[in-house]
Amino acid sequence: MSKNQALFDAIVKGDAKAAPELVQEDLDNNVAADVILMESMVPAMRHIGDLFAKNEVYVPQVLIAARAMNAGMALIEPILADSGHKPLGVVCIGTVKGDLHDIGKNIVAMMLKGAGFEIMDLGTDCDTDDFQQAVDKGAQVVCLSALLTTTLPYMKTIVDHFKGNNEVRIVIGGAPVSEAYAKEIEADGFGSNAADAVHAVSRTLGLPV
Repeated sequence: MSKNQALFDAIVKGDAKAAPELVQEDLDNNVAADVILMESMVPAMRHIGDLFAKNEVYVPQVLIAARAMNAGMALIEPILADSGHKPLGVVCIGTVKGDLHDIGKNIVAMMLKGAGFEIMDLGTDCDTDDFQQAVDKGAQVVCLSALLTTTLPYMKTIVDHFKGNNEVRIVIGGAPVSEAYAKEIEADGFGSNAADAVHAVSRTLGLPV
């Protein structure tokens, strides 16, 4: 076990100054980049996600933890890319057409990245073509976000678009979205919050939760 407790704590506390310094310290001590990621950084974001799901931390704490995570990731991402490190999966995420809300979507994207997935963030007001282009570039899971009830039907449009493509999984979420609606439109997964969305994505890919 090569967990760096100080790095774990720095990310959980959102210390964007200490996190990269501790990552660099590990690298200088010949700790492999993938070990730093999977033993210290991913567990820290998973812990934040669990606290968020239990309402023990709130959106600002998640955002500053993600900022600290990203500060550390900036040092190890080039090394991981050069070493051929494979992400857990490739996920595209976007707020659906007609909806410009992105805070919830951004948090889910950060949590997924923190869990070890490669993320294609498509932004807001995304139509079928946007998601199709991401799938063409290798996305295995399509995450759809919506805050407006008026945009929920477009989620079904996207799910219908990918029907018959057994290589793609669809996970949906957002304030007006329910598990019942996810089942009704035959989405592959539903996330009631950011941590739950990470679990849903993992389940669709057959990964342990």
